Amino acid sequence: MALLQGRFIDNIGRVYTLYTGGFLAFILLMAILEQFGVGADTIGILFVAFTIGIYALIGWLSRTMEVDAYYVAGRQVPAVYNGMATAADWMSGASFVALAGGVYFGGYGYMAFIVGWTGGYVLVNSLMAPYLRKFGCYTVPDFIGTRYGGNLARLCAVIVLVVASFTYVTAQINATGTIAARALHIPFSWGVWFGLLGILLCSMLGGMRAVTWTQVAQYIVLIVAYLVPVIWMSNVQGFGLIPHFTYGDAASTMAQLEAQFGLNPPAEAIPGLSVLTTPHTGPVGDYAEWRFITLALVMMCGTASLPHILMRYFTTPTVRAARKSVAWSLLFIFLLYFTAPALATLTKLQLLDPSLPTAIIGKPFEEVASLAWIQNWASVGFLAIADQNGDGILQLNEFFMRPDIVVLATPEIAGLPYVISGLVAAGGMAAAMSTADGLLLAIANALSHDLYYKMIDPKADTAVRLVVARILLLGIGALAALIASLQLTGILGAVAWAFCFAASGLFFPLCLGVWWKRANRAGAVAGMAAGFTAGTLYLYYVYTGGTPWFGLDHLRFGIVGMAVSLVSMVVVTLLTPAPDEEIQRMVEETRVPTGPSILSDQH
Repeated sequence: MALLQGRFIDNIGRVYTLYTGGFLAFILLMAILEQFGVGADTIGILFVAFTIGIYALIGWLSRTMEVDAYYVAGRQVPAVYNGMATAADWMSGASFVALAGGVYFGGYGYMAFIVGWTGGYVLVNSLMAPYLRKFGCYTVPDFIGTRYGGNLARLCAVIVLVVASFTYVTAQINATGTIAARALHIPFSWGVWFGLLGILLCSMLGGMRAVTWTQVAQYIVLIVAYLVPVIWMSNVQGFGLIPHFTYGDAASTMAQLEAQFGLNPPAEAIPGLSVLTTPHTGPVGDYAEWRFITLALVMMCGTASLPHILMRYFTTPTVRAARKSVAWSLLFIFLLYFTAPALATLTKLQLLDPSLPTAIIGKPFEEVASLAWIQNWASVGFLAIADQNGDGILQLNEFFMRPDIVVLATPEIAGLPYVISGLVAAGGMAAAMSTADGLLLAIANALSHDLYYKMIDPKADTAVRLVVARILLLGIGALAALIASLQLTGILGAVAWAFCFAASGLFFPLCLGVWWKRANRAGAVAGMAAGFTAGTLYLYYVYTGGTPWFGLDHLRFGIVGMAVSLVSMVVVTLLTPAPDEEIQRMVEETRVPTGPSILSDQH
């Protein structure tokens, strides 16, 4: 044990090298057990149980009763590891589980998510992260409340944070329920509670410190799980070991096959499941280019407004480390996002290409219905086939699948060993849990620090504050699991709503709070309240059947909210007195990349 002498932070590289080696050894062990006849169900359970057990152990070992450690991990996280933790925090169930499914069924238009979510980190790096770290706050409402002054601005920020983060966390618990339902063969409604238990084990005792080191471990699992099936399929299909630069040929082949089989909608839809009705390449429909641009834009601005992402940069030792951390985050995120379109394309080819043994389109209906993976996913309600024209042949528009399961089902679709399915399930669980950890912590910390400590009981001691934070974590998590179990919307849709809520209420108050020293309290309150309200009302309008304005559907309501927020904030600021000289000097000092934080460590 000489390798691990001294503080954990001094041995972090060795610790995670050992962890990665141990995880790869576990995969090899599962592969050996599969060869010796151990059942697929057992392997799936072992994968999920092993990884969640490791995360829970990290959470237990990271427990703390120190405010600074609980809220910002003691501001000791090195840039590269914070980049990994941020990537895990960012690459949620939507990124891992649902994004490739969106591209699979929706084609070109869903690439806007990838453009927006990666491009958003340019805004985070240039407009937000280093400056919020220099400010020295614990939470995003902490910055809003201190920068603009007064409890009303802080309360508005807390409201927007809670709504956006809660919407997002229900999507993550939905993802954990989907994975648990398949891997453990339990009902979806039970799966969400199983997922919540794992999430709380990681975050409740150690706060941000526990979440940070858990997320580093989760990133390693999820990126290995995402890359392995894609590389395997690419090699089998003849596109090489690195498909990212060659899958254009696969897309061309797929477009020809789609045209051959036809893309007509089915005669009778199946609730909750999707059928391929749009081509994989090229913009289609009214406002196609505009819809792509607006979706990418609102995802970018939402990225730069999401509190659980911004608070990750509060954990670095310095402002410079925060900036480097963003660059590392983007690199680690790029590895998955660059792979998602390739995964969607190669998986679809596995079903369409008659030269591959896994193809099912055009095959006899009874033959397809007897396949084990079809039966397994159909048994939990995530897939269906229906011979609607009665010809006994499975047509392209007679294959229905829940988009959220494309990645999870890929190993079985491609005929890979079940150990790869177990690995992918563990990766999906890691992605959903890591983001849910960060979101629940963002909500609980904002309510305990900004609402309870700053507004209700400023004299509360450390123990009381942390007890309140943990109680809130439990209560919010339970409510999110209850909502997720209702399956009100798909994973990707719920995530898009969260980004739109955050962009509507927080983007301009945060951005102008750093870059416009004239911005004042009245303007910030007006921007948050008017933008958030306008966006929410527009969402209600389009979601209840209203005709979208200029193609701005329910995934893009943040465009309306942001426009109202900007106009309201600028107009009200210019009509009311400027902030005092102390506030303006504080804003100027925030933009200086060196020197101590504006706020003290125990504020």
